[in-house]
Amino acid sequence: MQDTQEKNKLVRWPYLLIGVISMLFSGIIYAWSIIKAPLETEFGWTPSQLALNFTLTMCFFCIGGIISGILTKNTSPKVTVVISAILVFSGFTVASFMSGISIFTLYVSYGVICGLGIGMAYNAIISATNVWFPDKKGTASGAMMMGFGASTLVLGNIAALLIKSESIGWRTTYLIFGITIGLILLIASFIIKYPSKDISFPGIKNNKTAENSTFMTRDYTTIQMLRRFSFWKFFMYSITLAAVGSTVISFARDLALSIGATDALATTLVGVLSVFNGLGRIFSGILFDKKGCRFTMTTANTITIAASAVILTAVLTNSIILGIAGLCLAGISYGSSPTINSAFTSLFYGSKNFSTNFSVVNTILIPASFTATIAGSLVTSTGSYAAPFILLIALSVISLFLNLSIRQP
Repeated sequence: MQDTQEKNKLVRWPYLLIGVISMLFSGIIYAWSIIKAPLETEFGWTPSQLALNFTLTMCFFCIGGIISGILTKNTSPKVTVVISAILVFSGFTVASFMSGISIFTLYVSYGVICGLGIGMAYNAIISATNVWFPDKKGTASGAMMMGFGASTLVLGNIAALLIKSESIGWRTTYLIFGITIGLILLIASFIIKYPSKDISFPGIKNNKTAENSTFMTRDYTTIQMLRRFSFWKFFMYSITLAAVGSTVISFARDLALSIGATDALATTLVGVLSVFNGLGRIFSGILFDKKGCRFTMTTANTITIAASAVILTAVLTNSIILGIAGLCLAGISYGSSPTINSAFTSLFYGSKNFSTNFSVVNTILIPASFTATIAGSLVTSTGSYAAPFILLIALSVISLFLNLSIRQP
């Protein structure tokens, strides 16, 4: 039995590798700040019009996740990922032929179609891959989330080079990304699958430092999950935790410029933030497996509070050094959120209905994204970044209290 489990442990790693690669290409939606640049120049669309497209993308990303959960449960990950590949290819292709007469074409092609496609692939691939790692829920989730978060740094820079190239330009770049991502997801659809029922894996190791070792996981349906008070505490915890990171990311470059960073340094810091976002995802995943759910969530809370406090101090003292430290902490904090969401959902509510349960948890991105809008309004009305970070510190403290009150369902 032990030998069989050891063999199964080796067989499952290629599935995680495919999951990470798929997430790397799917994460292109987070590179919108780079992809949108030529549209503003060529068509004269305003920043607010283009910002609305990103909001639509995130909303339909969440909707795609819900559709994916239902579809995957009734069919298979293969069916869901094939559909997502077609949607992403179609969305980028239509966007590449935009005339600029109406921004509505962008909203439908990139915001709705690509958003749905990426959301469906995200949910199906993570759901199927996590089942192979019952003993390493956090590590598996963290690795895939790291791939998703690293996309901005890797594919974003590639997109920027292609767009600036006179022989390629933004239209061909959009088409290249549509074809490439569509092919990657199509290939993944024939590989990603659930393990057969006769395959056994080792359970969570009996580690005294990890409360996961004594945690009795059972499978909850989505309706049963929604009826648990523990779920709603975690849902609010996740919103407040993600809100801090998403807000910092939304104006990281302008924030750096406001405390005295050069234009080149400010641009570099956006990339640094992305790197630490990716590191936070794998760090929190490993921590989840080694130290348990409560420890990981509390650590993420502590880092989030520290990030907001350090950046606030940097703003008040015009300290670039503190600003860099705060942005790095904010990246780790934001990276921890999606990994915790995935691992927590699997641990608390089981793997049987994970795809639908996880898609519901991911809707936290919608309310969390509005915090950035509120923070932007505070900057405009006060002329300073101090007020937003006072708000973010308050949200971080609320998140900590919610975390400490969560109990096993």
